[in-house]
Amino acid sequence: MEKKGKVYLIGAGPGDPGLLGLKAKECLETADAVVYDRLADPRIIEFCRKDAEMVYVGKASANHTMRQPDINKLLVKLAAEGKTVARLKGGDPFVFGRGGEEAIELLEAGLPFEFVPGVTSAIAVAEYAGIPVTHRHVATSFAVITGHEDPTKGESTINWKGLATAVDTLVFLMGVENIERISSQLIANGRSADCPAAVIRWGTRPEQRTLITTVGKAAADVKATGMKPPAIFLVGEVVKLREQLQWFDNKPLFGKTVIVTRARAQASALTKKLEAQGARVLEVPAIKIVPPADFAPLDKAIAEIDTYKWLILTSVNGVEYFFNRLQKAGKDSRALCGVKIAAIGSATAEALKGYGITADLIPSAYKAEELADALAEDTKAGDKLLLARAKVARNVLPERLRALGAQVDVVAAYETVADCQNKEELLEALESGEASVVTFTSSSTVTNLLDVLGDKKDLLNKVALAAIGPVTAETLEKNGLKPAISAAEYTIDGLMTAIEEYYKE
Repeated sequence: MEKKGKVYLIGAGPGDPGLLGLKAKECLETADAVVYDRLADPRIIEFCRKDAEMVYVGKASANHTMRQPDINKLLVKLAAEGKTVARLKGGDPFVFGRGGEEAIELLEAGLPFEFVPGVTSAIAVAEYAGIPVTHRHVATSFAVITGHEDPTKGESTINWKGLATAVDTLVFLMGVENIERISSQLIANGRSADCPAAVIRWGTRPEQRTLITTVGKAAADVKATGMKPPAIFLVGEVVKLREQLQWFDNKPLFGKTVIVTRARAQASALTKKLEAQGARVLEVPAIKIVPPADFAPLDKAIAEIDTYKWLILTSVNGVEYFFNRLQKAGKDSRALCGVKIAAIGSATAEALKGYGITADLIPSAYKAEELADALAEDTKAGDKLLLARAKVARNVLPERLRALGAQVDVVAAYETVADCQNKEELLEALESGEASVVTFTSSSTVTNLLDVLGDKKDLLNKVALAAIGPVTAETLEKNGLKPAISAAEYTIDGLMTAIEEYYKE
């Protein structure tokens, strides 16, 4: 029997990927094909299957990559092929999302569909601006109105007379381009020109901007400030409550654009912490973590692991790659029962705990010099030590230990290679002055980013440079760059604290 496809019409919410519903996430994880709009946050797309057919249909204001009738036909085609289809749209499918039109077309083709509601920008964007659409003693009713009516209708079907005076709070979606006409109609039908109003652009995202105005001044203020879509236009006395309820743009890093150069696979931890403090984050990985060209030296060391006195691990990557090879050899943590383990840093030690191991030694300062001093107290001539680390790294640690007469085997557990997929975004952020901070979490992120920038490295003098520790800071200085921010504790949390302190001061 031929498999029958199905279409899930999914609301992606207004922008903040954290507002995506659990059911929406489940649908994306199982869909054979995903048809998505411009307003879907890129991280929402990451929930999709790697082998899913991805179709971008645009749907920006007045600039559609694919016309609505063609989208309808595409959904029918994909479902008729027996595919499970996720139709992902910003906000909610039923709030000016044309979800009903798409469903009717599917119904006429005899194809099943389901709606998966999304958080609508009509309420969420106002909420992120600290403006409730209803509030006791201020507003007991609200209406959501399109600010961009179907141009083929000929004349407006909006009941301006009823809206202007009968509803407390008015929320116009996609209304910025028509704000002059909307304001004029409201005033002509009885709304006071002095009534408070707000225009909120890119609501719920770190780029959110809020313009407080009045109905009478809104059009002129929008023009003067250059506010553009996507934005909502909100009218009502509730706008005054923003003075008390403003919260999102009170975050310590709100309005700051931070460039994260960490490897993409590890960037999310830093990105989440920065966004939690209100920053807009641009991930520009300067490095990528890859396996070494040859695992033979590491595998040989693992085969002889019981001959070593110390196993030294200097990063979370080193821990993960070492234990992956240990398991490939048919061994587990029990193979290390006679070996002492040293870790540089709390993050490395925490990664070890994931394998049931507590580090025997963590230096007080998370750098090679401190670890060498600590190990020297328990190392004598003839001792064998295994250092599993990145292929390219400083030789301070093995040289210091060899000077004591120890045999130090240095093996590559992984490599860092240059990786910059977002060079154009990086240059645009630096050249426009949009970027506030560039973070560096290792010396390799410094050298590789400088390679990417080439003769444009002077652009880094326009932003605050943040180094995770003294070694990374020293690499910046050797390249003629002065770090404005340096973490006291050489961890991601330490780097976050340093950035926050910098802006407090």
